[in-house]
Amino acid sequence: MKKQVVVIGAGASGMTAAIFAARAGAETTLLEHRDRPGKKLLSTGNGKCNLSNRRLEAQCYRSGDPGFPMEVIRGFPLKRTLDFFEGLGVVVKDRDGYLYPRSGQASSVAEVLRRGLRDSGVCLETNCNVRGVRTSGEAAAGHFAVLTDAGMLEADAVILACGSKAAPATGSDGSGYGLAESLGHTIIKPLPALVQLRCRENFYKQIAGIRIEAGVSLWSGGERLAEDQGEVQLTDYGISGIPVFQISRFAARALDEKKKVTARIDFFPGMPESRVRDMLRERAARRPQGAMEEFFTGWLPDKLSRFFLKYLGIRGERPASSLSKRELKALAGVIRAFETEIAAVNSFDHAQVCCGGVDVREVSSRSMESKKQKGLYLAGELLDVDGICGGYNLQFAWSSGAIAGMHAGVWGRGVKT
Repeated sequence: MKKQVVVIGAGASGMTAAIFAARAGAETTLLEHRDRPGKKLLSTGNGKCNLSNRRLEAQCYRSGDPGFPMEVIRGFPLKRTLDFFEGLGVVVKDRDGYLYPRSGQASSVAEVLRRGLRDSGVCLETNCNVRGVRTSGEAAAGHFAVLTDAGMLEADAVILACGSKAAPATGSDGSGYGLAESLGHTIIKPLPALVQLRCRENFYKQIAGIRIEAGVSLWSGGERLAEDQGEVQLTDYGISGIPVFQISRFAARALDEKKKVTARIDFFPGMPESRVRDMLRERAARRPQGAMEEFFTGWLPDKLSRFFLKYLGIRGERPASSLSKRELKALAGVIRAFETEIAAVNSFDHAQVCCGGVDVREVSSRSMESKKQKGLYLAGELLDVDGICGGYNLQFAWSSGAIAGMHAGVWGRGVKT
């Protein structure tokens, strides 16, 4: 008799889980509340789908259990992930360790996964809303009734792969948290991550549109929460760009705890402030009669340099030779550590992922089975795991989905991964 497996959620982890459950011999049904599976995949990697990354390390992930993400990935590592996609027909392109489909199209990854569902015999039900999951409550039984708006499905195992609350336009509505909670799991409050930061000051419209290599660090109560470096974007409401995304989850958590959070932007990352002061003095000495409004030309974006002068009360028509030691120090200070207060993170609508979710201490990293309910498996963004930009969240989706599917799909004590 075939094992009956129901997978809830047809995103990256859910489609992967369904394929592996079916390959393990289970009669597998995949439920998706939107009209088409894999919609969120289409927006990943700016539409190119950054599948994974050659550099998979613990510091690339954040979780309530720091070791959990890499334990999962070691159970289904990069080589097996690439073998899986190559078997589906994807030719992988390596760009400095960042892995993409050679087609350059996220749509092709979604399509081969849909083809993988068909080839594996998975029954895909779209436009199907899950209202609840009931269990017999017997520890050894693991028998479930999945209640949908189209009726009830019985299952020997259920895989929750419903996603998070991030990017709800793609179908991530957070419904999986309620399902997991109803089955005994603890939910760590989900908050937006990999998202832009909104700043309290009202001058950002003056500098909006600037893109510049910079370092960004987050501070609260004298403690540095996180830092990163790369191309920072100044927007009309605050700061954005990859380095801002990388540290945003720490701002979200601290703000949720009602802490004051500030960011320091280093427009000359890695250079000591004393060296910046020396460079300012040398520049003033070379063109002592040059107007301050032209002082930074070729060094900083004009819009930014004009803002710095206005911010410090230095008139643009003044000659460079008139700068005092105090003014040189102040200029070096704003270049090296411009401080701004973070008022909020952008909403779930703008977030790529969430921090928070199902407490991973209640889930086996070896099998993705719940420690609270036998026969229940969890995968992907529903869990309290969030990776940095660069293919890390998708790799966790592939690994957790594959492991959940392999173990849910077989009778008995599971399989070696």
